Amino acid sequence: MKIGRILGGIAVVLVALGALIWHFRADVLVRLAVLRQPKVEANQPVNWVQGPATAPTGERPPNIVFILADDLGFNDITFNGGGIVPTPNIDSIGKGGVDFTNGYSGNATCAPSRAAIMTGRYPTRFGFEFTPTPVGFSRMVGTFKTPGSTHPPHFNADKVKDTPPLDTQAVPASEVTIAELLKSRGYHTMHLGKWHLGGTKGTRPEDQGFDESLGFISGASLFAPVKDPNVVNSKQDFDPIDRFLWVTLPFSVQYNGSKPFHPDKYMTDYLTDQAISGIKANRNQPFFMYLAYNAVHTPLQATKADYDALPQIKDHRLRVYGAMLRNLDRNVGRVLAELKAQGLDDNTIVIFTSDNGGANYIGLPDINRPYRGWKASFFEGGVRVPFFVRWPAKLAPGSRFSAPVAHIDIFATAAAAAGAAVPKDRVIDGVDLTAFATGKAQGRPHQNLFWRSGDYNMVISGDWKLQSAARPKKTWLFNLATDPTEKVNLADKEPAKVAELMALIEAQNKQTMAPKWPSLLEGAIPIDHPLGVPDKPGDEFIYWSN
Repeated sequence: MKIGRILGGIAVVLVALGALIWHFRADVLVRLAVLRQPKVEANQPVNWVQGPATAPTGERPPNIVFILADDLGFNDITFNGGGIVPTPNIDSIGKGGVDFTNGYSGNATCAPSRAAIMTGRYPTRFGFEFTPTPVGFSRMVGTFKTPGSTHPPHFNADKVKDTPPLDTQAVPASEVTIAELLKSRGYHTMHLGKWHLGGTKGTRPEDQGFDESLGFISGASLFAPVKDPNVVNSKQDFDPIDRFLWVTLPFSVQYNGSKPFHPDKYMTDYLTDQAISGIKANRNQPFFMYLAYNAVHTPLQATKADYDALPQIKDHRLRVYGAMLRNLDRNVGRVLAELKAQGLDDNTIVIFTSDNGGANYIGLPDINRPYRGWKASFFEGGVRVPFFVRWPAKLAPGSRFSAPVAHIDIFATAAAAAGAAVPKDRVIDGVDLTAFATGKAQGRPHQNLFWRSGDYNMVISGDWKLQSAARPKKTWLFNLATDPTEKVNLADKEPAKVAELMALIEAQNKQTMAPKWPSLLEGAIPIDHPLGVPDKPGDEFIYWSN
């Protein structure tokens, strides 16, 4: 009897302990993630490999500087008449070259877009369908119901056993990257900033064609220590992603696989300092620089100087975000100024775009205007991005090209400029945009463009755009020529067009492969309002698989 009471008491304690752990599961998951972080060393100097002391004589292939912003909304820059703060330096790339007015990202989330950029191929061709994320992150986000949300997330716990380690969720080493292609043509290749395409031997940037890599392998980083007195933070308690990042992210970089070490200043400033050093070191030889800023991805951290420069913005969150944009634009200007100072401006191709549209989870309503939707949706707000190419020696300033182009085209465009032949042993989905940009080629570079994440598919064919989702089971059909902001769903009125476009999707999906790792998380994305704003009956939404 006494033993029974003891066992019963133990059972009660265990149940209570389990309930307590479940109640504080988010904190437990975060703390476990923190324990797995490697030690970060003190700042150390980066000695970029020095190129030739003198420039070669004769004609030289163009340098290529590819600047990729992170989660930049279509309305975040002033080029199209909107914007939160002036962005004259980013705007100058579009004004000084070609504005591809219908530029599309490779996907609605970051890593698959980057995979498309690096390979010139739909990432579904090699199984890179979902963004690599830690299991703990997916579990936390997939079990956190945002207040005011009527569509709870879902965590696919049964698929955890089929999920490979995070670092192995990667672009296969067998894929040919643009860095590998350009390196074969004698280019010195440099990566700075975010990678997010693999962390094991063979898939890291220094193994995928980059002579030098300085940045972070995972999908995000702090911009500065959280308690840095020179930084102003904005935290979004309604967002489980934000809650995870603030505690788990390090403030660190690696150089060619070194131990992680602290940058010596705010991340965007630091990466720009190092990019300038890389340009100086390679001024006398052709180089390819992939400058992958993590701005303006969360966590929202701005320098105090940039924050203090925007007293006219009264909303704290918007002011921090605007300050980050101000800083990003200034640093883009510093890179452009260095190219000019080194006499490289005329024969350098500068490409600027964002990996996807602005995110709903920062809670700001206007970042993708005039388009509907957000990052993690295939509505235009999730995939329409600034897409600028400047090459003073070849491309006339103030040029515009209106047919749809996409991230997959960067590979073939850069290869052609460098005189490199694209691989013949695989399908390359992108095309060289140079002839279209100069007016030598007419028409559309693509009749059809495709996107997929799980059971959510999208195709653009001519002026028509079809989205097909499993959750909710719904189809959206828009004529972008007459309805570029996707206000009128024509799916019920145009069943023949729906059938035609669904057949295109099905044919394309037969050419792709199954995802290399499963989707652990399905999260609801409201189309017409950001996270933190309560759902209303009748609001449109999709479930995004990741």
